[in-house]
Amino acid sequence: MEIAALKADSFGRIALMRDARGVFVRRDLSASPWWLRFPAWRLARREARAIGQLDGLEATPQLLGWDGVRLDRSYLEGAAMYQKPPRGDLAYFRAARRLLQQVHRRGIAHNDLAKEANWLVLSDGRPAVIDFQLAVRGHPRSRWMRLLAREDLRHLLKHKRTYCPESLTPVERRVLKRHSWVRDAWFRTGKPVYRFVTRRLLKWEDNEGQGPKP
Repeated sequence: MEIAALKADSFGRIALMRDARGVFVRRDLSASPWWLRFPAWRLARREARAIGQLDGLEATPQLLGWDGVRLDRSYLEGAAMYQKPPRGDLAYFRAARRLLQQVHRRGIAHNDLAKEANWLVLSDGRPAVIDFQLAVRGHPRSRWMRLLAREDLRHLLKHKRTYCPESLTPVERRVLKRHSWVRDAWFRTGKPVYRFVTRRLLKWEDNEGQGPKP
């Protein structure tokens, strides 16, 4: 039974559901247009594999089911970072860094943590991470995965700089200043294409996941 619609875009419909298992979140690809069905399936499959690899890790979604059309994952009760900003909350960012380290040790790089919508502030104030559609899996000690993990960390530190700037350490400030070739290549090539596709073709206006524009 559907409780509430959470989001609907070109890659499917996300709703809060309830059944005998309790409350959970469903991504339904049948709502996406036929011409986007394949990329929507690829993204959903990527998310299913990533959260499956994170099985048992607290503060991340747990995979409940994936049949190629519907992806069911556990519900994490909380608010997006931009809805409940952790201003001055050093404990939140310390816990977020520990959580990120645990995700990376499982061989997962999130790859989309610049979006505040992908960071939750749970009902008890702890951090959580959602939306693993762009996640990359690999050996955690490989050079490529270490590079992606560093980019994940840089994005977390950007949020810390926004909401808890006085707590940035000298090492964290140095990490923020060092841009990898991945970041530079994305800004030169990938991001202009992303903006054209999402804003011109798909008509998205969600400020790249950072919440509504003022």
